[in-house]
Amino acid sequence: MSDALNADEEKTVGGRSRPPKVERTISNIDAPIPHHNHEAFDPPDGGWRAWSQVLAGMCINSIVWGYPSTFGVFQLHYVETLGLPSAQISWIGSIQIFLTFAICSVSGRLADAGYSRHTVAVGSFLAVLGTFMTSLATEYWQILLAQGICTGLGSGIAFMPAIAVASSYFKRNRAFALAIAAVGTSVGSLIFPSIVQYLIPKVGFPWAVRCQAFVALVITVIANLLLKPYLPSRKAGPLLEWGAFKELPYVFFALGGFLNLYLLYFGFFYINSYAREVIGFSSVDAVAVLLVANGLGIPARPVVGYLADNILGPINVYMISLTLLGVVTYSWIAVTTRTGMYVWSAFYGMIVGATQGTYVGALASLTKDPQKMGTRFGMVSTLCAFAVLAGPPTAGAIIERSGGDYVWAQVWGGTMGVCGAMAVLTSRLLATGLKLKAKI
Repeated sequence: MSDALNADEEKTVGGRSRPPKVERTISNIDAPIPHHNHEAFDPPDGGWRAWSQVLAGMCINSIVWGYPSTFGVFQLHYVETLGLPSAQISWIGSIQIFLTFAICSVSGRLADAGYSRHTVAVGSFLAVLGTFMTSLATEYWQILLAQGICTGLGSGIAFMPAIAVASSYFKRNRAFALAIAAVGTSVGSLIFPSIVQYLIPKVGFPWAVRCQAFVALVITVIANLLLKPYLPSRKAGPLLEWGAFKELPYVFFALGGFLNLYLLYFGFFYINSYAREVIGFSSVDAVAVLLVANGLGIPARPVVGYLADNILGPINVYMISLTLLGVVTYSWIAVTTRTGMYVWSAFYGMIVGATQGTYVGALASLTKDPQKMGTRFGMVSTLCAFAVLAGPPTAGAIIERSGGDYVWAQVWGGTMGVCGAMAVLTSRLLATGLKLKAKI
């Protein structure tokens, strides 16, 4: 037995220490399997391999969140062709985003267990398959199954592992790297609505959606080829880390994220309808407003990522962004002209880009063990799934109850943003105490 112990003593290879290898002998068969030492976590924080994972995350983000941001185009098309109420149509997009978030607990835990590449491959396949099936759908229930359920599940299965892998390569520059990966959201939000809207008059709706699917196929293939996990797998452990809910900063951050996402897709789903019904835009011009909002999110994300890492801290930047999101949603009430619509869309796009660009980095700052990043982020995402499921239909119901007037829906949205910011402020104070200049 002494020989076995001596064999496990620390060895050196190339001048660097290597932790002892633990043999699973009869005497220690019940001992816990050694895991990653997060106290000494020192990832590369740069280099081609690290930034290639950010590129992979950007590609996955362009599909996962570019699709929902496009739903304003689909919303208009389905209302006109199916003759159904906006609130009923919005359930398709809401269910898609709900499933994207809801499945994150499972896909996040699979990522921590070492199955990142398998999970992203399966999710990519389902997301692309759902898009192709949408091009064949002609009835409401068919669209719901293809675009709502199949694409939603695929997006959620692919999203969390890709983000967990990208996060694992960075420590000092993590918020900036994740903000760069989040640029994919805005890129996808420019590409996919443009494909659908501008190809429909030329090739018809089915082939426009198929073209979207082919572009998504190429993007997901690139992401799957690039993805290479960094951390060792954590196969032991539960599906959910229930102990995280004993941490009050984590709980209040989850509440803030919930309220943020309860509001977030109200703008993306209804900005086209508002431009047409209230301001008098044509269908093509209404899509241009959506593209302005999505495009301005591109420069906003790396800027807030830099601020989060180097000046203010990710939670502080996220809190400020949420406050501004509430304010800009209130200001939507005052938009009554075409110029005002474009100006408001630009500010809305920048602020939404800021909130989305710092959301993951802010949560990562509350996660000390990087091997639990997928699980802990997945848990918050699953909770937020119920927010995105109810958000757009809630706004739609308020608009219909108001006889087509958007004012009370805009008041509701602004209030959700401000309340979300207050919850994140509470999380920050619980984590740091009354330290106004704390960088977290």
